[in-house]
Amino acid sequence: MRECEDVRLLLVEDDAAIAEPLCDGLEREGFEVVLAVTGAEALAAPPVDLVLLDLGLPDLEGRVVCQDLRARSAVPIIVVTARSDEIDRVMLLELGADDYVVKPFGFRELVARIRAVLRRTSGAVIAASEIAIGPLHVDTRGRHVTFDGRDVALTPREYDLLVCLSTDAGAVKSREQLMREVWDEHWWGSTKTLDVHVASLRRKLRADVIETVRSVGYRYAAGPDDARSGAALE
Repeated sequence: MRECEDVRLLLVEDDAAIAEPLCDGLEREGFEVVLAVTGAEALAAPPVDLVLLDLGLPDLEGRVVCQDLRARSAVPIIVVTARSDEIDRVMLLELGADDYVVKPFGFRELVARIRAVLRRTSGAVIAASEIAIGPLHVDTRGRHVTFDGRDVALTPREYDLLVCLSTDAGAVKSREQLMREVWDEHWWGSTKTLDVHVASLRRKLRADVIETVRSVGYRYAAGPDDARSGAALE
């Protein structure tokens, strides 16, 4: 299967014993691989289609590199970490990583995750070029969001979650549905990352625009006249 031809990956890994066989394997899968062995090299690298970022770098903290890469572009980022603490992983996702793998990992698992992230971020087609709900305006072509007339900077995952909720404003979406549509049907991580992203959207927009529907999921509030029947809201 050579569906990944012409896809350029940036592998950020300073351990040659890991980097060399990983580069060889990824190239056999059809990827073009650019290797960076330090955080500085990663930040100076040319544009790529996806970044594989190991946290254990010799010069810069991996989280800082992840945050800086995300601030510069919407390039998908998969973090590779030896840390199994869930809070660390959720924080990385909040900083803008699209997925993570924990060492030791299988090569087939890694390739599957790369392909899944590339599918998710390749740009699902949205029929309308603009979403306008009260103070919220989303330019889906330019991925530009304003709220009450002010620009709102969102991570790629926050943007995808907002679009998923606001394109069907007022409708309740279950946690499982949101994880499937915004993350991936094969998502293996904790669903707590959904709560982290909802909390971040509430901070950046307004606390009451995304409502929690107890024991079900979330919905984007369509406005002051929106009916609130059918489920208990928090």
